[in-house]
Amino acid sequence: MINKRKKKGDPKAYTEVYVYALGQHICMSTHKARRIIDQIRGRSYEETLMILELMPYRACYPIFKLIYSAAANARHNMGFNEADLIISKAEVNEGTTVKKLKPQARGRGYLIKRPTCHITIVLKNRSLYEEYNICLKNRGWIKKRNSQI
Repeated sequence: MINKRKKKGDPKAYTEVYVYALGQHICMSTHKARRIIDQIRGRSYEETLMILELMPYRACYPIFKLIYSAAANARHNMGFNEADLIISKAEVNEGTTVKKLKPQARGRGYLIKRPTCHITIVLKNRSLYEEYNICLKNRGWIKKRNSQI
């Protein structure tokens, strides 16, 4: 559920904490799921829930449940506030194809293929990310730009 990155010399190693939820063998095409995932990638948690509730596609419901589950993981395991969560990564991969035989005339069989997909939702805490950038600026890891207005 929690993925921590710690390497020596890596400036991102100190506060990058990801919380994720994985849904496997969901009975839908990857194309139909990607159509919705592309709309919500990079958005905040609350905005994503509103978008998914108002979209008219059948694939919205399992994605809605996954995002809700990932937020519950973040709240329970890490103590994050739901208002500060962003969807940092959302991907859809192909799963196994369920194959069934439908009986046809004259003893023949017609193959029915039911595609499945695996959906991964990764959430990141926005407030930790902002504190992290401020910390790096103070240490000199990120150069301050002189903006001209």
